[in-house]
Parts: sequence; structure tokens; C-alpha cells
Amino acid sequence: MKIVFMKSIITKEILEKTIRLRHSLHRYPELSGHERDTAARIKSFLTEQKPDQVIEGLGGYGIAAVFDSGKEGPVVLLRCDLDGLPIEEVNTFPYRSQHQGVSHKCGHDGHMAILAGLSMILRDHKPGRGRLVLLFQPEEETGQGAAKVINDTKFRQIRPDYAFALHNLPGFSKNTVIMKEGPFAAASRGLIAQLQGRSSHAAHPEQGASPVHMMCELINELMKVPQNTGLFRDFALLTIIHARLGEVAFGTNPGKALVMATLRTFLNDDMKILDEQARAVALSLAKKHGIEINTSYAEEFPATVNHPRASGIVKNAIERSHAASLMINEPFRWSEDFGHFTGLTQGALFGLGAGEKHPSLHNHDYDFPDEIIETGIAMFYHIADQLLNLHKNV
Repeated sequence: MKIVFMKSIITKEILEKTIRLRHSLHRYPELSGHERDTAARIKSFLTEQKPDQVIEGLGGYGIAAVFDSGKEGPVVLLRCDLDGLPIEEVNTFPYRSQHQGVSHKCGHDGHMAILAGLSMILRDHKPGRGRLVLLFQPEEETGQGAAKVINDTKFRQIRPDYAFALHNLPGFSKNTVIMKEGPFAAASRGLIAQLQGRSSHAAHPEQGASPVHMMCELINELMKVPQNTGLFRDFALLTIIHARLGEVAFGTNPGKALVMATLRTFLNDDMKILDEQARAVALSLAKKHGIEINTSYAEEFPATVNHPRASGIVKNAIERSHAASLMINEPFRWSEDFGHFTGLTQGALFGLGAGEKHPSLHNHDYDFPDEIIETGIAMFYHIADQLLNLHKNV
């Protein structure tokens, strides 16, 4: 599909260069927190587009290109993600991953390419007012990157009034923009419960305090918590993802155990309730069984909630881009750490269809489809244009 309105701006040369960059990024993926070379490649590309400022080292290896009108106006942040996944590449195309056990299976290479492609347009179409910031964010997959960027003192130079991002979505027609006002993607967090009893010889379990009974009861009781629907305003889910009792030692009655669960809700307030209820169950059972317990968290994502004003801007961009669209009724159950930005300012996350039969995200045969890059660039251009009056340099 061609974006008719943008044809004269998104040239064949821009698309070809953007796709070459995407393939290069795909060949050399890096895991969360280790995106040094990826950031260097992005910096090199962005520098060619002559932004007014490049901010490096944001929350780790984050990098931002600032296009500044020099005039009063809003600060608009467009964000993509840098990191790959610990998944072995099975595809055999020429640009397959060269890093064993690491690959771009969530499409972050494509997300980066879209913003980089937009930067080529911005070289000749500057904001008429305010500032436009292209943020390449680290550590999205672990849920840590957005918070690290926002808490970085260098982020004070940005302070966005609006923030927007996209995510490619297999299972939807290519180039279809998927949108929803309000909650768009779920909050989630990993709950880790470490149980400590007292080991003994397997021949004398009575001399120890095995956490086996508590572990079994804890798993069952945790899964019941979301079923108490009267506690929650909306969707709530708890999934047991891992459990381990003792070690493989047939002569030992185990003294420790581990239970891990993923908590998901569409609303941040519901996440607080779900977490409190889950921990209350765990503490009650620990007291009942005489077992010590320690709880901690991993991979915490707030809900991504699209602001009405930002949602309207995305809807207008869909019309301006002549893109197909789909307005969904229910949020996605997966999580995105862009929720930190929608909690900070007026923001919106939208989806971009990658193909109805395209391999799913995180599948080992997934690859970002180059055919949707043009739509992504057009969407971001029209989002920025509404707020910043992009214009051809004279």
C-alpha cells in the first residue's frame, strides 16, 4: 500500500536507505542493557540528518535526536526501542542475526528504522514551532528502560508535552493502524516468592520443615485471587510461570522452594489490588505452615493508557495518511513499558498491522515486514505535523 499524501516526501531513496538500515540493525542485535553498538549505529545515521541536538546515554544506551524550531511550542516525543531478545535466529535470509542466541524477534529493528526514516524527512522539513524529539530507548523487553530514561537527569532537557509510539502487530492486516482510547496494553509484573524452611535427611522428614505443602497450597490459592471479581474494576489475571522445590538430591528432604507468577491487569489500580491480595495470601500461608517467605518483583510494566487528546491526534494522522484503521474494544494483554510515558504526559501507543498470517512476536521465525515501514513513517510525520507545523525549509 502506498501513502498517497506522503509520496512526494517519503521518496524511494528514503525507503531504500531505511530498509538497508533495518537489515543492518537486524544483523547485529543486542540484549537489553547491552545496546552499545546499536546506539552507535543509530547515532551515526542520525548525525547525517543534522538534528539540532543529540543526547546520548539516556537511561543507559538511550539516544535522542532533537529537531528544534527555536520558537515556543510543545515538545513532542516519538519513541522506539533498541533491544533484541535471547532467541536464536532460524531464518536464512542474508541479513540474519550474526549474534548467536540473540535476534530481533519483536520488531524493534523495524521500529528504529521507522524513526530513522522520519529523521531523513526532518532534515528538510523542520518544526515550525516547538521541538520534536526522536527517542531510541533501551531495555524495553525487561520493562526497565522507560523508567531509567525518565529518571535520567538528561531527560530534563526534553520534558515532553506529548509522547507517541507504535508497535507492529502480527495477526492484523499489513499497514492497518490499530487504535484504542484509554487502556491499550496491560500492566504486568513478575512476583517472586522464595520459601525457606529447614532441610533434613529424606529418611527423617519430621526433623526438617519442608515447604512442599505450602508451595502446593500457594500455587492453588494464588490462581484463585483473580476469580474474586468483586475486587477489581476490570480484567485481572495471575499466571504461575515457574516453581521449584529443593534440589535433585534423593537423600534430602528439601528446605527451600520458589514460586513465580505473572500478574496482569488493564488498570494500574487493579494491579495494586491484585498484588496486595497475592502477597496477603502468601504471608498468610507462610504463617500457617511455619515457613519464612520473601517476596520480590521483576519486569514491572505499568498499563499503557492512551490519553483522549493524544488519541485524537493519532486518529487524525490515520485520516491524513489514508491508512486503513481498526478501533479495538478491549486492551491487549501484553505489556509495553511505554506506559511510563503515558503516565507522565499526554501520550498514545498504536499498533501497526504486520500481516494476518505473519509469524507472531517472539517466535523464532519472526521478521519485521519492510512493507509497513512507509505507513509508520507517515503516521509519525502527521502526528508531529499537527502539533509542530512541519514545513519545507526555504
